[in-house]
Amino acid sequence: MNALLALSRAIDRMNEIIGKVVGYAILVAILVSAVNAIVRKVLNTSSNSWLELQWYLFGAAFLGAAAYTLKQGEHVRIDIVYARWSRRVQHWIDLLGHLLFLMPFCLLMLYYLWPWAMRSLCIGQNEFCRIEVSTNAGGLVLWPAKLLLVGGFFLLSLQGVSEIIKKIAVMLGLMEDPNPFISSHEAAEAEAKALIEEIKQ
Repeated sequence: MNALLALSRAIDRMNEIIGKVVGYAILVAILVSAVNAIVRKVLNTSSNSWLELQWYLFGAAFLGAAAYTLKQGEHVRIDIVYARWSRRVQHWIDLLGHLLFLMPFCLLMLYYLWPWAMRSLCIGQNEFCRIEVSTNAGGLVLWPAKLLLVGGFFLLSLQGVSEIIKKIAVMLGLMEDPNPFISSHEAAEAEAKALIEEIKQ
């Protein structure tokens, strides 16, 4: 189990770094959008490649941070139902959810996305392959966007493995719960108390 926990820590560390780095893609997308808007208004010209670059950057941020979000325990849950159960039952719900839904879905997506992405690197029916390009005039090549999907689901599946390892370790009492459940009501109370303390100072 120690080796599995070491693997889990390595996956967590990698996804945390990637998640924080791809967050800057949002800033770059905002800058690209601003420059594109200024150029369009001032010089009365633009290109679809600028718009597609914004989509690529947003996609990179969303897909790259999906695994980090799972690590932080911030994926969407139905708290109103989840909160009714004991913490032990919640661990079982999480474990079975990862095993029966998250992992099969990620593996299925990787199975279908990999050949789909590879085809965009070489399309055509003869020996002269050409790289798939956007159908929009002046658009970008498509394989980076498709590989972002592959990369995002690969990182998410790795994080799923890490979460399964940690969940089993927590249930066996081998480690503390890294993401103790806090209901939205408790989170709101904690935030209100923090604000009150800040106002008092």
